[in-house]
Amino acid sequence: MKKLKMGMIGGGQGSFIGDVHRKAASIDGMIELVCGAFSSSAERSIASAKALGLSEERAYKNFEKMIEKEAAMPEGERMDIVSIVTPNHMHFPPAKMALEKGFHVICDKPMTLTLEEAEELKEVVERTGKIFALTHTYTGYPMVKQAREMISKGDLGDIRKVNVHYLQGWMATAVENDDNKQASWRVDPKKSGIGGALGDIGTHAENLVEYVSGIEISEIAADLSTFGKDRVLDDDGNILLRLKNGAKGTMSISQIAAGEENDLSIRVYGTKGSISWRQENPNELTVKMLAEPKKIYTPGGNGTYPASADYTRIPAGHPEGYLEAFATLYRSFAKEVNQAKEGKSRSENLDFPTVADGLRGMQFIYAAVDSGKNNAAWVSLK
Repeated sequence: MKKLKMGMIGGGQGSFIGDVHRKAASIDGMIELVCGAFSSSAERSIASAKALGLSEERAYKNFEKMIEKEAAMPEGERMDIVSIVTPNHMHFPPAKMALEKGFHVICDKPMTLTLEEAEELKEVVERTGKIFALTHTYTGYPMVKQAREMISKGDLGDIRKVNVHYLQGWMATAVENDDNKQASWRVDPKKSGIGGALGDIGTHAENLVEYVSGIEISEIAADLSTFGKDRVLDDDGNILLRLKNGAKGTMSISQIAAGEENDLSIRVYGTKGSISWRQENPNELTVKMLAEPKKIYTPGGNGTYPASADYTRIPAGHPEGYLEAFATLYRSFAKEVNQAKEGKSRSENLDFPTVADGLRGMQFIYAAVDSGKNNAAWVSLK
């Protein structure tokens, strides 16, 4: 397969997530960065391009100029895919334009600023036939895929209960007032949307529940809180879940949990046994079956299913982490784009988050906010 040429929107100098995207995209040697509109400032965009070894001619002052100019280039020279790594309010406009100009898109979550934008973007993806991926990173871990496959095969029996929490402490103080750009846009509804922690980490928790269990959430009852002084968006939440198969669940999310770093954890309980996985110890999946000793599965280790082992890059016993999980999404996305470029039919089951998952995430945010405003009343995910 030929390397795909990637253009990036956002992610200039000083951007944490932009650097993560670039490193992840390069790990499997399937993608190369060729251009970008890295900043709203033309000067910073050019400086970022130079720092990345790109020519000034491929550093654009805005995403519109990048998409227009790249689309006018010969097919062998222009970018093939667009990576969008901006704050939430700048996801939809470039994604829509890129898709309509014939480019495949991979985008940070949550997918859009509003639910209406998400619904329209789903229509654009379907109308253009282009491939759209969403970076719910944690679905890329081999042990998450092992958990999903075990549940899919019925190893745990019928699913009865799900518990997920995502706890961070980095916003326990008013960091948004300390020139922290990552915090400042996250507390601004004009840039973040109607959800604070809900959009930033709650959508990851929601996606992980549905991805691992294979069951959609049908209703939620959300008790949301805003502890940070002068904040208007939620920074903490406790949510009850009802799944479509009748299973029940709980979700706890927080960005004011003092001392926590990135504690994402999921437990799924069935009639035969249960699984437990923590992002801060991602190379172990704990499985507890009725009347059996507990088992610990590891990437590429004994007993792993092909659906997990296929995403393990190095021999068993060698840890893989966040960048590799992120890279798995890029690899799966790149394989699908290459198939499309070669005129081959689409894969029946795409193993990366799609525009449908993005819409589910936005539906979750809106349902949670609606529930929270009505004293944690039960609200359906539409």
